[in-house]
Amino acid sequence: MNRSILFLLIVLFVVSNQVTAQDKGTFSEVKNEFWEKVQKSTDEFKNKKEEDKKSFVMDFTDYFVPESIEEFTTLWHNEPISQANSNTCWSFSTTSFFECEVYRLHNKKVKLSPMWTAYWEFVEKAKGFVEHRGQWSFTDGSESNAVTRIWDKYGVVPADVYTGMLPGQEFINTSDLFDEMHEYLMFIKKNNMWNEENVAATIKSMLNHWIGTPPETFIVEGKEYSPKEYLKDYLKINTEDYIEVMSLMQQPYWKQVEYEVPDNWWHNKDYYNVPLDVFMDIIKKGIRDGYTICIGGDVSEAGKSAELDVFVVPSFDIPSEYIDENARQFRFSNETTTDDHGVHMVGYMEKEGRDWYLIKDSGSGARNGRYPGYYFFSEDFVKLKMMGFTIHKDAMTEYLKKFAK
Repeated sequence: MNRSILFLLIVLFVVSNQVTAQDKGTFSEVKNEFWEKVQKSTDEFKNKKEEDKKSFVMDFTDYFVPESIEEFTTLWHNEPISQANSNTCWSFSTTSFFECEVYRLHNKKVKLSPMWTAYWEFVEKAKGFVEHRGQWSFTDGSESNAVTRIWDKYGVVPADVYTGMLPGQEFINTSDLFDEMHEYLMFIKKNNMWNEENVAATIKSMLNHWIGTPPETFIVEGKEYSPKEYLKDYLKINTEDYIEVMSLMQQPYWKQVEYEVPDNWWHNKDYYNVPLDVFMDIIKKGIRDGYTICIGGDVSEAGKSAELDVFVVPSFDIPSEYIDENARQFRFSNETTTDDHGVHMVGYMEKEGRDWYLIKDSGSGARNGRYPGYYFFSEDFVKLKMMGFTIHKDAMTEYLKKFAK
């Protein structure tokens, strides 16, 4: 065998071995650590964090605050639940209130759906927006008496029948939903597309997508109910038995008037306006007589401590002896008191002749303290900063006689 043939055989042998021993591929995360360092530095430079601003708040050192819920005389109520990322405190607080009313009146423990009410409130707001050609407010806030208004029209359902959350969702979230609805209604207004039926249908489709489709019927204790039947036949709540009480000088006392805030978007004029001493007397007597109270007002104050679960009025704001109807009206008129949150009063304690009130709150701030879902409101705070409340009419029978005259 000559050398050229031998060389060719050797080459073919080597090549054949290389072909049969093929390289293999795999999946691997490709990293460029230096480039990641460049990106991180660039992002940090572009988004320099501003120094956290500090708020001027009350120093609670050596100040008495209730130590625990056990110090309060507490009325039955369900455990606090979170409204999460939704501005629906008005529905959560009032729904909690009516759960207590069902128990007080009929000794039934129920859990009702706050998001059911929020669903239909959005629908009604959209209809009102169209009816008034965009002149009525479209926000995600509302008032306690929106709940009875919605229940009268649509009924109510148990909490487990309609949660307002999609499968796998941990927390309620209406922020994206609201943005989408608001953008749509601004488009309607800009283009004068005032067809109420079409607008309501579109709003419902958005609600169904983001927070689920509400049921038409459901089963409770083996019986089928519609939402209206559940309200009338199972809960046995007469919505006409509940009244709204307020105390502001800008309207005549002992008259039913409009509560002039944006969240009263339908301009309800059924609020019973009473002097401040009567306002506080109804609260103090009502809670002692077994009535829980749905109450709302301003909760953005220097006397708030989420860590201690307390709300007070510091003396550097206004001394206790000067808290009167003038101080209350002054803050409302200059908008340092606003109607920004609804809560549920479920208990009380007395300390040195002054009340503290146990407050059940669905807001996120109430979950950062010692007792998640609760606050302790001082009597002075309620007197100065809580603007109105919902209560059963039997809790103020004597005062209602004055309105009949």
